[in-house]
Amino acid sequence: MLYGNSIISDLRIRFSIGDMVIKLIYINVFVFLLVNVMKLGFFLFQNSAAYSSILHHVSLPASLATFVKQPWTLLSYMFLHEDFFHLLFNMLWLYWFGGIFTLYLGDKRVLPLYILGGISGAVFYIASFNLIPVFEPSLQNAVLMGASASILAIVFGAVTLNPNHRVFLMFFGEVRIKYIALFTLVVDVISIPRGNAGGYIAHLGGACCGWLFIRGLRHGIDMFSPIQKVADTVTIPFAKKQHYEAVRKERVAYLRSIQYKPSSPEAQVVSEQERVDEILDKISRSGYDSLSEEEKKFLFEYSNK
Repeated sequence: MLYGNSIISDLRIRFSIGDMVIKLIYINVFVFLLVNVMKLGFFLFQNSAAYSSILHHVSLPASLATFVKQPWTLLSYMFLHEDFFHLLFNMLWLYWFGGIFTLYLGDKRVLPLYILGGISGAVFYIASFNLIPVFEPSLQNAVLMGASASILAIVFGAVTLNPNHRVFLMFFGEVRIKYIALFTLVVDVISIPRGNAGGYIAHLGGACCGWLFIRGLRHGIDMFSPIQKVADTVTIPFAKKQHYEAVRKERVAYLRSIQYKPSSPEAQVVSEQERVDEILDKISRSGYDSLSEEEKKFLFEYSNK
C-alpha cells in the first residue's frame, strides 16, 4: 500500500483509491458532525426534548417492542456517535486494524464485516437486556449507539487472520495484535458490572462475529456473500470504481522511475514491494486462503519487518 507521511495524507490517498476503511471513517465523522450541529440548533432554540427524541429514533433500543417499531436502528446505530472521544477512539481502532485486515483479506470484505459485526453486537445487546434479570429495570429506556461492535468484528477478524502480526505501541515497542485483542476482551468482560454493560456486551458480539467469519471462510463458508451483493448494488451507482490493478501498476511504475541500481539496498526494497503488491492483488481477487504456504510466509515475514 502507498501511504503518505502522516495520517491526514494517508487518509486522502487511501480515500482516493477507494479504501473502504477510510470511507467508513468519513461516513462516521459526517454523521457525528450532523448530529452535533443538530444538537446545537435545538439547544439554541431551547428544544432539547425534540433533539433527544430524534436521537432515540436512530439509536438501537434494548426493548424488543420498541425495536419492532424502529427496525432501521439495526443499521443506523452503528454509524452514530454523539461524544467526540467515543468517535475518536473508535475511528483510530478502525483505521489501524482495518488496515491490517485489508492487508490480508483485501478491501472487498470490510463493509460486510462492519455491518454484520454491528448486527451481531445488536443481537447480543437486545438479547442480554431481555433475558438477563439485572437489566430489567432499565429495559424500556436503554439505547445503544456507536461503531464499537462493528470495529471489534474487524479487530478480531484481523487477529484471527494473523494473530502474530506486530504493531508498534508507544512505551511498549512491538506487540503482537493477539495480545492487544486479548487485553481488550478481558477489559470488556470485567467492565460489564461497572457501567455501560450493554455496550460491553455488544463488543463481545462483534468480536465473536469477526472470529466466526474468518473460521467460516477457512472452511469454505462465506456468510457475507448476501451482504456483499447488497453492498455492491448500493455502492456501484454512486462511486467511480478504480481498479486495484491500475493503482498497483501506478505504484510500481513510480518505484521503478527512481531507477536504483540493481545491487543497491533500495532496489531490494522495490523488488520486495512488487512481490507484496502481487500477493495483495491475489488476495483481492481470490482471498487469503488462495495463497501458497510460501506466499503466506513471505507476507508474514514482510509485515514483521
